[in-house]
Amino acid sequence: MKTLILIPSRLSATRLPGKPLFKINGISMISHVFKKAEEANIGEVLVATEDQEIIDDVKKNGGQAILTKKQHKTGTDRIYEALKKFHNADIDLVINLQGDEPLMNIEDIKNLNNQMIKNQSQLGTLASKIVDKEVYKNQNVVKVLTKEKLDNSNFPFAINFIREISKQNENIYHHLGIYCYQKETLEKFISYNQSPSEVKYKLEQLRAIDNNIKINVGLAKSSPIGVDTEEDFIAIKKIMEYKSK
Repeated sequence: MKTLILIPSRLSATRLPGKPLFKINGISMISHVFKKAEEANIGEVLVATEDQEIIDDVKKNGGQAILTKKQHKTGTDRIYEALKKFHNADIDLVINLQGDEPLMNIEDIKNLNNQMIKNQSQLGTLASKIVDKEVYKNQNVVKVLTKEKLDNSNFPFAINFIREISKQNENIYHHLGIYCYQKETLEKFISYNQSPSEVKYKLEQLRAIDNNIKINVGLAKSSPIGVDTEEDFIAIKKIMEYKSK
């Protein structure tokens, strides 16, 4: 099975404009994510972006990037355009890795790829255990409800994805910003219009659930913070600068 990793990225993010080029240890966040994906060593890695500045930055740091059009509604639409431009017919699996999670664990990326192959899943993602109770109320942290309790060996189906939760459930986990699609599943996903719940909650994975595309969930070893706010960026910067000392 041949895997391609695509990282959607743009400068005009609504909550924190310009974040892909924010520097940590002298390197942009998007280039940190690219290097993580390359270290996983499971296939070629490409950044898909509408911004020439991101392309220049990624290439300067030894990466590959593809220029996409501006008017994409979601990151998945963007990576699909990049996949078509990539012209590689023998790709079986496409990983969509969010460009704002520079702390994503390399072993977790590998594990998702392996679980997809082993279970012949249509679409897979990762989640981690919630240790901080504040996460349940934090709308910037997406939660996933799974059919069964997650462990290191299983890959159960997701029942729902939510931003805020009132009552805790033992099968609720912190959802991470990574997806792995069978190429045909990605094509099918893109063919559907945005679903009402996807638009309402700003969660594109709900488009899959609303159209009966099953999503499997694997347990991640770590629980990286995504960068949605300036506070998130400062927290990640501190962690990464501390680790590099």
